[in-house]
Amino acid sequence: MASVANQFSATQAAREIAAGRLTSETLVRACLARIAERESTVQAWAFLDPELAIEQARACDRGPRRGVLHGVPVGVKDVIDTADMPTAYNSAVYAGHRPRADAACIAAARRAGAVILGKTETTEFANNHPARTRNPHNLSHTPGGSSSGSAAAVADQMVPFAFGTQTGGSTIRPAAFCGVVGYKPTFNTINRAGLKIVAESLDTIGTHARTVEDAALLACATSGRPMPDFARNKAKPRVGLYRTPHWDKTDEPTRNLLANVADKLRVAGWTVVDADLPPQAVAIYDANSTIMQFEEAFSLGYEYDNHRELLSEDLRSRIERGRGTSRDLYERAIDVVLEVGAMFIDAFRTVDVLLTPSAPGEAPFGLTSTGNSLFNKNWTTLGLPCVTVPAGIGQKALPLGVQFVGPYRGDSTVLLAADAAWKTISR
Repeated sequence: MASVANQFSATQAAREIAAGRLTSETLVRACLARIAERESTVQAWAFLDPELAIEQARACDRGPRRGVLHGVPVGVKDVIDTADMPTAYNSAVYAGHRPRADAACIAAARRAGAVILGKTETTEFANNHPARTRNPHNLSHTPGGSSSGSAAAVADQMVPFAFGTQTGGSTIRPAAFCGVVGYKPTFNTINRAGLKIVAESLDTIGTHARTVEDAALLACATSGRPMPDFARNKAKPRVGLYRTPHWDKTDEPTRNLLANVADKLRVAGWTVVDADLPPQAVAIYDANSTIMQFEEAFSLGYEYDNHRELLSEDLRSRIERGRGTSRDLYERAIDVVLEVGAMFIDAFRTVDVLLTPSAPGEAPFGLTSTGNSLFNKNWTTLGLPCVTVPAGIGQKALPLGVQFVGPYRGDSTVLLAADAAWKTISR
Protein backbone atom coordinates (compact mmCIF):
# COMPACT_ATOMS: atom_id res chain seq x y z
CA MET A 1 0.00 0.00 0.00
CA ALA A 2 2.90 2.39 0.72
CA SER A 3 3.98 2.53 -2.91
CA VAL A 4 0.52 3.55 -4.16
CA ALA A 5 -0.86 5.56 -1.23
CA ASN A 6 0.03 8.84 -2.93
CA GLN A 7 -2.45 7.91 -5.69
CA PHE A 8 -5.38 7.79 -3.25
CA SER A 9 -7.94 10.52 -3.40
CA ALA A 10 -8.07 12.62 -0.24
CA THR A 11 -11.48 11.19 0.62
CA GLN A 12 -10.23 7.63 0.16
CA ALA A 13 -7.10 8.32 2.20
CA ALA A 14 -9.13 9.86 5.04
CA ARG A 15 -11.41 6.84 5.05
CA GLU A 16 -8.50 4.37 5.09
CA ILE A 17 -6.81 6.24 7.94
CA ALA A 18 -10.03 6.40 9.96
CA ALA A 19 -10.51 2.64 9.49
CA GLY A 20 -6.96 1.87 10.63
CA ARG A 21 -5.96 0.38 7.27
CA LEU A 22 -3.51 3.20 6.48
CA THR A 23 -1.30 5.37 8.64
CA SER A 24 -0.71 9.03 8.00
CA GLU A 25 3.02 8.38 8.04
CA THR A 26 2.70 5.80 5.26
CA LEU A 27 0.69 8.23 3.17
CA VAL A 28 3.03 11.15 3.79
CA ARG A 29 6.09 9.05 3.00
CA ALA A 30 4.48 7.92 -0.27
CA CYS A 31 3.87 11.56 -1.23
CA LEU A 32 7.44 12.49 -0.29
CA ALA A 33 8.76 9.60 -2.38
CA ARG A 34 6.81 10.84 -5.39
CA ILE A 35 8.14 14.36 -4.82
CA ALA A 36 11.71 13.04 -4.60
CA GLU A 37 11.17 11.24 -7.90
CA ARG A 38 9.61 14.12 -9.83
CA GLU A 39 10.33 17.47 -8.18
CA SER A 40 13.56 18.12 -10.08
CA THR A 41 11.57 18.30 -13.31
CA VAL A 42 8.10 19.54 -12.26
CA GLN A 43 9.39 22.04 -9.62
CA ALA A 44 6.06 22.41 -7.84
CA TRP A 45 7.34 23.15 -4.32
CA ALA A 46 8.64 26.40 -2.88
CA PHE A 47 9.41 24.83 0.52
CA LEU A 48 9.47 21.27 1.77
CA ASP A 49 10.73 19.86 5.06
CA PRO A 50 10.25 16.08 4.95
CA GLU A 51 11.08 15.61 8.63
CA LEU A 52 8.53 18.21 9.68
CA ALA A 53 5.89 16.53 7.51
CA ILE A 54 6.67 13.09 8.97
CA GLU A 55 6.59 14.53 12.50
CA GLN A 56 3.08 15.89 11.86
CA ALA A 57 1.98 12.53 10.43
CA ARG A 58 3.28 10.62 13.45
CA ALA A 59 1.41 12.97 15.76
CA CYS A 60 -1.77 12.17 13.84
CA ASP A 61 -1.10 8.44 14.12
CA ARG A 62 -0.65 8.74 17.88
CA GLY A 63 -4.11 10.29 18.04
CA PRO A 64 -6.61 11.40 19.01
CA ARG A 65 -8.54 11.89 15.76
CA ARG A 66 -9.03 15.61 15.25
CA GLY A 67 -11.40 15.92 12.30
CA VAL A 68 -12.37 15.03 8.75
CA LEU A 69 -8.89 15.77 7.34
CA HIS A 70 -7.11 13.67 9.97
CA GLY A 71 -3.71 12.53 8.71
CA VAL A 72 -4.22 13.69 5.11
CA PRO A 73 -1.45 15.89 3.63
CA VAL A 74 -2.27 19.18 1.94
CA GLY A 75 -0.17 21.56 -0.16
CA VAL A 76 -0.34 25.30 0.51
CA LYS A 77 0.17 28.01 -2.08
CA ASP A 78 3.06 30.18 -0.95
CA VAL A 79 1.01 33.35 -0.57
CA ILE A 80 -0.75 31.84 2.46
CA ASP A 81 1.03 32.25 5.81
CA THR A 82 2.34 29.27 7.76
CA ALA A 83 3.91 29.66 11.21
CA ASP A 84 6.28 26.70 10.91
CA MET A 85 7.37 27.23 7.29
CA PRO A 86 8.65 30.22 5.31
CA THR A 87 6.19 32.23 3.23
CA ALA A 88 8.00 34.18 0.53
CA TYR A 89 5.25 35.02 -2.01
CA ASN A 90 7.82 34.16 -4.73
CA SER A 91 9.51 37.50 -4.13
CA ALA A 92 13.07 38.38 -3.17
CA VAL A 93 11.54 41.02 -0.88
CA TYR A 94 10.41 38.22 1.45
CA ALA A 95 13.16 35.65 1.03
CA GLY A 96 13.25 33.56 4.23
CA HIS A 97 10.25 35.37 5.71
CA ARG A 98 8.74 33.46 8.67
CA PRO A 99 5.21 34.56 9.63
CA ARG A 100 4.42 34.47 13.35
CA ALA A 101 1.01 32.89 12.80
CA ASP A 102 -0.85 30.54 10.50
CA ALA A 103 -3.38 31.96 8.08
CA ALA A 104 -6.97 31.29 9.11
CA CYS A 105 -7.41 28.49 6.56
CA ILE A 106 -4.20 26.75 7.72
CA ALA A 107 -5.25 26.94 11.36
CA ALA A 108 -8.61 25.46 10.35
CA ALA A 109 -6.93 22.69 8.33
CA ARG A 110 -4.75 21.76 11.30
CA ARG A 111 -7.80 21.68 13.60
CA ALA A 112 -9.41 19.28 11.16
CA GLY A 113 -6.32 17.05 11.36
CA ALA A 114 -4.51 17.86 8.12
CA VAL A 115 -0.76 17.47 7.68
CA ILE A 116 0.69 20.61 6.10
CA LEU A 117 3.04 18.95 3.63
CA GLY A 118 4.76 22.05 2.28
CA LYS A 119 4.43 25.30 0.33
CA THR A 120 3.65 25.16 -3.38
CA GLU A 121 5.06 27.52 -5.97
CA THR A 122 3.20 30.69 -6.92
CA THR A 123 3.78 33.44 -9.41
CA GLU A 124 5.26 36.61 -7.89
CA PHE A 125 2.69 37.90 -5.36
CA ALA A 126 0.09 35.79 -7.23
CA ASN A 127 0.42 38.07 -10.24
CA ASN A 128 1.56 37.32 -13.80
CA HIS A 129 5.33 36.88 -13.44
CA PRO A 130 5.66 33.06 -13.78
CA ALA A 131 6.82 30.58 -11.19
CA ARG A 132 9.44 27.98 -12.11
CA THR A 133 6.84 25.19 -12.14
CA ARG A 134 6.26 23.13 -15.30
CA ASN A 135 3.20 21.31 -16.55
CA PRO A 136 3.61 17.67 -15.48
CA HIS A 137 1.96 16.48 -18.70
CA ASN A 138 4.55 18.26 -20.85
CA LEU A 139 7.43 20.07 -19.20
CA SER A 140 7.71 22.54 -22.08
CA HIS A 141 4.26 23.96 -21.33
CA THR A 142 2.99 26.22 -18.57
CA PRO A 143 1.00 24.72 -15.70
CA GLY A 144 -0.97 27.97 -15.56
CA GLY A 145 -0.95 30.40 -12.70
CA SER A 146 -0.87 31.91 -10.30
CA SER A 147 -1.50 28.69 -8.34
CA SER A 148 1.07 26.90 -10.48
CA GLY A 149 2.59 24.58 -7.90
CA SER A 150 -0.69 23.55 -6.30
CA ALA A 151 -2.23 22.39 -9.59
CA ALA A 152 0.95 20.68 -10.78
CA ALA A 153 1.60 18.89 -7.46
CA VAL A 154 -1.93 17.50 -7.34
CA ALA A 155 -1.82 16.49 -11.02
CA ASP A 156 1.50 14.69 -10.53
CA GLN A 157 0.20 12.75 -7.49
CA MET A 158 2.59 14.48 -5.08
CA VAL A 159 -0.26 15.47 -2.75
CA PRO A 160 -3.99 14.65 -2.81
CA PHE A 161 -5.20 18.24 -2.60
CA ALA A 162 -3.91 21.79 -2.15
CA PHE A 163 -4.96 25.35 -1.50
CA GLY A 164 -4.85 27.85 -4.35
CA THR A 165 -6.10 31.40 -4.73
CA GLN A 166 -7.85 33.29 -7.52
CA THR A 167 -7.90 36.99 -8.36
CA GLY A 168 -8.50 36.52 -12.08
CA GLY A 169 -8.21 32.86 -13.08
CA SER A 170 -5.55 31.55 -10.74
CA THR A 171 -7.35 28.44 -9.43
CA ILE A 172 -9.53 27.38 -12.37
CA ARG A 173 -7.08 27.91 -15.23
CA PRO A 174 -4.10 25.95 -13.81
CA ALA A 175 -6.48 23.16 -12.79
CA ALA A 176 -7.74 22.95 -16.38
CA PHE A 177 -4.20 23.09 -17.81
CA CYS A 178 -2.97 20.34 -15.47
CA GLY A 179 -6.03 18.10 -15.78
CA VAL A 180 -7.32 18.28 -12.22
CA VAL A 181 -10.40 19.63 -10.46
CA GLY A 182 -10.33 23.26 -9.42
CA TYR A 183 -12.90 24.86 -7.11
CA LYS A 184 -13.20 28.60 -6.60
CA PRO A 185 -15.89 29.05 -3.94
CA THR A 186 -18.24 31.96 -3.54
CA PHE A 187 -16.19 35.03 -2.60
CA ASN A 188 -14.84 34.91 0.97
CA THR A 189 -16.13 31.41 1.72
CA ILE A 190 -12.68 30.48 3.08
CA ASN A 191 -11.48 33.16 5.48
CA ARG A 192 -8.63 35.21 3.97
CA ALA A 193 -6.82 36.33 7.14
CA GLY A 194 -3.15 35.54 6.60
CA LEU A 195 -3.37 35.63 2.80
CA LYS A 196 -1.11 38.14 1.07
CA ILE A 197 -3.83 40.20 -0.56
CA VAL A 198 -3.56 41.38 -4.16
CA ALA A 199 -7.06 42.82 -4.58
CA GLU A 200 -9.32 42.78 -1.54
CA SER A 201 -12.53 42.80 -3.62
CA LEU A 202 -11.45 39.81 -5.73
CA ASP A 203 -9.01 37.47 -3.96
CA THR A 204 -10.62 34.12 -3.19
CA ILE A 205 -9.03 31.04 -1.60
CA GLY A 206 -9.87 27.87 -3.51
CA THR A 207 -8.80 24.24 -3.79
CA HIS A 208 -7.18 21.83 -6.23
CA ALA A 209 -7.88 18.11 -6.06
CA ARG A 210 -8.24 15.01 -8.21
CA THR A 211 -11.99 14.66 -7.53
CA VAL A 212 -14.80 17.15 -7.00
CA GLU A 213 -15.56 15.57 -3.63
CA ASP A 214 -11.96 16.12 -2.51
CA ALA A 215 -12.02 19.76 -3.61
CA ALA A 216 -15.21 20.24 -1.61
CA LEU A 217 -13.83 18.37 1.41
CA LEU A 218 -10.87 20.73 1.86
CA ALA A 219 -12.98 23.85 1.35
CA CYS A 220 -15.82 22.73 3.61
CA ALA A 221 -13.48 21.54 6.37
CA THR A 222 -11.81 24.96 6.50
CA SER A 223 -14.84 27.20 6.03
CA GLY A 224 -17.72 25.68 7.99
CA ARG A 225 -19.74 25.24 4.81
CA PRO A 226 -21.75 21.98 4.93
CA MET A 227 -20.36 19.15 2.83
CA PRO A 228 -22.65 18.30 -0.12
CA ASP A 229 -24.09 14.78 -0.13
CA PHE A 230 -22.19 13.34 -3.08
CA ALA A 231 -23.16 9.75 -2.28
CA ARG A 232 -26.86 10.43 -2.83
CA ASN A 233 -26.46 12.90 -5.66
CA LYS A 234 -29.02 11.95 -8.32
CA ALA A 235 -29.89 15.43 -9.52
CA LYS A 236 -29.85 16.44 -13.16
CA PRO A 237 -29.76 20.22 -12.89
CA ARG A 238 -30.83 22.61 -15.60
CA VAL A 239 -27.71 23.73 -17.46
CA GLY A 240 -27.23 26.94 -19.40
CA LEU A 241 -24.54 26.69 -22.10
CA TYR A 242 -22.91 30.11 -21.86
CA ARG A 243 -20.28 30.79 -24.50
CA THR A 244 -19.50 34.28 -23.09
CA PRO A 245 -18.85 37.38 -25.21
CA HIS A 246 -15.35 36.05 -25.95
CA TRP A 247 -16.30 32.75 -27.56
CA ASP A 248 -14.19 33.71 -30.60
CA LYS A 249 -11.07 33.53 -28.39
CA THR A 250 -11.49 29.78 -27.83
CA ASP A 251 -9.76 27.23 -30.03
CA GLU A 252 -11.66 24.66 -32.09
CA PRO A 253 -11.03 21.70 -29.70
CA THR A 254 -12.50 23.73 -26.83
CA ARG A 255 -15.57 24.69 -28.84
CA ASN A 256 -16.06 21.08 -29.87
CA LEU A 257 -15.56 19.92 -26.29
CA LEU A 258 -18.28 22.20 -24.94
CA ALA A 259 -20.67 21.00 -27.64
CA ASN A 260 -19.85 17.34 -26.92
CA VAL A 261 -20.31 17.76 -23.17
CA ALA A 262 -23.67 19.46 -23.74
CA ASP A 263 -24.75 16.64 -26.06
CA LYS A 264 -23.73 13.91 -23.59
CA LEU A 265 -25.65 15.61 -20.80
CA ARG A 266 -28.75 15.88 -23.00
CA VAL A 267 -28.52 12.20 -23.92
CA ALA A 268 -28.33 11.41 -20.19
CA GLY A 269 -31.58 13.28 -19.59
CA TRP A 270 -30.27 16.66 -18.52
CA THR A 271 -31.90 19.89 -19.70
CA VAL A 272 -29.29 21.96 -21.53
CA VAL A 273 -30.24 25.27 -23.12
CA ASP A 274 -28.33 28.19 -24.58
CA ALA A 275 -27.81 30.96 -22.04
CA ASP A 276 -27.54 34.47 -23.39
CA LEU A 277 -27.06 37.71 -21.53
CA PRO A 278 -27.42 41.33 -22.62
CA PRO A 279 -24.40 42.70 -24.54
CA GLN A 280 -23.71 45.05 -21.61
CA ALA A 281 -22.41 42.07 -19.63
CA VAL A 282 -19.11 42.40 -21.50
CA ALA A 283 -18.31 45.42 -19.32
CA ILE A 284 -17.39 43.07 -16.44
CA TYR A 285 -14.02 42.29 -18.05
CA ASP A 286 -12.79 45.88 -18.05
CA ALA A 287 -14.20 46.29 -14.55
CA ASN A 288 -12.02 43.42 -13.33
CA SER A 289 -8.87 45.04 -14.73
CA THR A 290 -9.70 48.42 -13.21
CA ILE A 291 -10.53 47.01 -9.78
CA MET A 292 -7.48 44.77 -9.67
CA GLN A 293 -5.03 47.47 -10.73
CA PHE A 294 -6.44 50.08 -8.35
CA GLU A 295 -6.51 47.77 -5.33
CA GLU A 296 -3.15 46.16 -6.09
CA ALA A 297 -1.43 49.53 -6.17
CA PHE A 298 -2.42 49.96 -2.52
CA SER A 299 -1.92 46.38 -1.34
CA LEU A 300 1.65 46.27 -2.69
CA GLY A 301 2.40 49.91 -1.92
CA TYR A 302 5.04 49.13 0.70
CA GLU A 303 6.92 46.75 -1.57
CA TYR A 304 6.90 49.23 -4.46
CA ASP A 305 7.95 52.20 -2.35
CA ASN A 306 10.73 50.42 -0.45
CA HIS A 307 11.92 47.48 -2.61
CA ARG A 308 11.08 48.49 -6.14
CA GLU A 309 14.32 47.06 -7.50
CA LEU A 310 13.36 43.58 -6.25
CA LEU A 311 10.05 43.53 -8.12
CA SER A 312 9.67 42.25 -11.67
CA GLU A 313 9.31 44.85 -14.40
CA ASP A 314 5.83 43.51 -15.13
CA LEU A 315 4.69 43.99 -11.54
CA ARG A 316 6.18 47.47 -11.31
CA SER A 317 4.25 48.43 -14.44
CA ARG A 318 1.01 47.05 -13.05
CA ILE A 319 1.39 49.00 -9.81
CA GLU A 320 2.18 52.17 -11.75
CA ARG A 321 -0.94 51.71 -13.89
CA GLY A 322 -2.93 51.21 -10.71
CA ARG A 323 -1.58 54.41 -9.22
CA GLY A 324 -2.68 56.18 -12.38
CA THR A 325 -6.25 54.90 -11.96
CA SER A 326 -8.59 57.42 -10.37
CA ARG A 327 -10.88 56.64 -7.47
CA ASP A 328 -13.80 57.75 -9.61
CA LEU A 329 -12.96 55.19 -12.33
CA TYR A 330 -12.58 52.49 -9.67
CA GLU A 331 -15.96 53.24 -8.13
CA ARG A 332 -17.59 53.23 -11.57
CA ALA A 333 -16.10 49.75 -12.08
CA ILE A 334 -17.67 48.65 -8.80
CA ASP A 335 -21.01 49.96 -10.08
CA VAL A 336 -20.58 47.86 -13.23
CA VAL A 337 -20.09 44.76 -11.07
CA LEU A 338 -23.39 45.44 -9.30
CA GLU A 339 -25.21 46.01 -12.60
CA VAL A 340 -23.83 42.91 -14.32
CA GLY A 341 -24.34 40.87 -11.16
CA ALA A 342 -28.06 41.66 -11.35
CA MET A 343 -28.12 40.29 -14.91
CA PHE A 344 -26.72 36.98 -13.69
CA ILE A 345 -29.25 36.82 -10.85
CA ASP A 346 -31.89 36.89 -13.58
CA ALA A 347 -30.00 34.25 -15.61
CA PHE A 348 -30.06 31.81 -12.70
CA ARG A 349 -33.84 32.05 -12.44
CA THR A 350 -34.15 29.74 -15.48
CA VAL A 351 -31.07 27.50 -15.05
CA ASP A 352 -29.30 25.99 -12.05
CA VAL A 353 -25.72 26.23 -13.36
CA LEU A 354 -23.85 27.56 -16.36
CA LEU A 355 -21.52 25.46 -18.54
CA THR A 356 -18.68 27.50 -19.98
CA PRO A 357 -15.01 27.16 -21.01
CA SER A 358 -12.36 26.88 -18.28
CA ALA A 359 -9.72 28.40 -20.57
CA PRO A 360 -9.35 29.35 -24.25
CA GLY A 361 -7.64 26.01 -24.91
CA GLU A 362 -4.93 23.71 -23.61
CA ALA A 363 -1.84 24.97 -21.79
CA PRO A 364 0.27 27.18 -24.08
CA PHE A 365 3.82 26.24 -25.03
CA GLY A 366 6.56 27.94 -23.04
CA LEU A 367 7.10 29.09 -19.48
CA THR A 368 7.09 32.87 -19.92
CA SER A 369 3.31 33.17 -19.62
CA THR A 370 0.70 31.43 -17.45
CA GLY A 371 -2.08 31.72 -20.04
CA ASN A 372 -5.21 33.83 -20.44
CA SER A 373 -7.77 34.31 -17.64
CA LEU A 374 -10.46 35.59 -20.00
CA PHE A 375 -12.91 32.82 -19.08
CA ASN A 376 -12.36 33.16 -15.33
CA LYS A 377 -12.03 36.77 -14.27
CA ASN A 378 -15.66 37.60 -15.00
CA TRP A 379 -16.80 34.99 -12.46
CA THR A 380 -14.16 36.06 -9.94
CA THR A 381 -15.32 39.66 -10.19
CA LEU A 382 -18.92 38.62 -9.59
CA GLY A 383 -17.91 36.41 -6.65
CA LEU A 384 -19.65 33.34 -8.09
CA PRO A 385 -18.67 29.72 -7.29
CA CYS A 386 -16.93 27.82 -10.11
CA VAL A 387 -15.72 24.26 -10.61
CA THR A 388 -13.58 23.00 -13.49
CA VAL A 389 -13.36 19.29 -14.27
CA PRO A 390 -11.11 17.47 -16.78
CA ALA A 391 -13.17 16.68 -19.87
CA GLY A 392 -10.90 16.09 -22.84
CA ILE A 393 -7.55 16.30 -24.56
CA GLY A 394 -6.35 19.02 -26.92
CA GLN A 395 -4.42 18.79 -30.15
CA LYS A 396 -1.10 18.79 -28.27
CA ALA A 397 -2.22 15.92 -26.01
CA LEU A 398 -2.71 18.24 -23.04
CA PRO A 399 -5.80 18.33 -20.79
CA LEU A 400 -8.90 20.39 -21.49
CA GLY A 401 -11.45 21.27 -18.83
CA VAL A 402 -15.00 22.55 -18.72
CA GLN A 403 -16.26 24.93 -16.09
CA PHE A 404 -19.52 24.95 -14.17
CA VAL A 405 -20.64 28.22 -12.57
CA GLY A 406 -23.32 28.58 -9.93
CA PRO A 407 -25.29 31.42 -8.38
CA TYR A 408 -23.90 33.43 -5.49
CA ARG A 409 -23.64 31.10 -2.46
CA GLY A 410 -24.84 28.25 -4.64
CA ASP A 411 -21.71 26.23 -3.90
CA SER A 412 -23.45 22.95 -3.11
CA THR A 413 -25.47 23.23 -6.32
CA VAL A 414 -22.44 23.77 -8.54
CA LEU A 415 -20.30 21.14 -6.77
CA LEU A 416 -22.97 18.48 -7.12
CA ALA A 417 -23.65 19.49 -10.72
CA ALA A 418 -19.97 19.38 -11.66
CA ASP A 419 -19.49 16.00 -9.97
CA ALA A 420 -22.56 14.46 -11.64
CA ALA A 421 -21.67 15.93 -15.03
CA TRP A 422 -18.07 14.72 -14.79
CA LYS A 423 -19.21 11.19 -14.02
CA THR A 424 -21.75 11.34 -16.85
CA ILE A 425 -19.33 12.51 -19.54
CA SER A 426 -16.61 10.12 -18.37
CA ARG A 427 -18.71 6.99 -19.02
